Amino acid sequence: MAIDIDDLTYEELVKLNHKIVERLKFLDSMHTHNEMMQFSPGDKVTFHPTNRERQTGTLVKYNKKTVTVVTDNGEQWNVAPQLLSKIKKEKTKTNKSKQGNVIKLHDK
Repeated sequence: MAIDIDDLTYEELVKLNHKIVERLKFLDSMHTHNEMMQFSPGDKVTFHPTNRERQTGTLVKYNKKTVTVVTDNGEQWNVAPQLLSKIKKEKTKTNKSKQGNVIKLHDK
């Protein structure tokens, strides 16, 4: 799709720029929303902040662009959903009469 902007006035270019920026923000918002919908409050998640060790916690709520995670040591983080990985608990048999939980990381 070719758009000829050479004949547009300054004011028309500014309006076009505003429309483009608005559209890009909308697309980013939709992408973030879709990423958030991969998780639900109560999910166990993990993420790796810069210059810190990997954090594990529970997703407690959705925000506009992030989700709030309370870590196992009680810290509260607002994290972009693209940086999260779910932790899935799987039941495995340890012997014939007992079952245990094994935590397995699943990266997106």
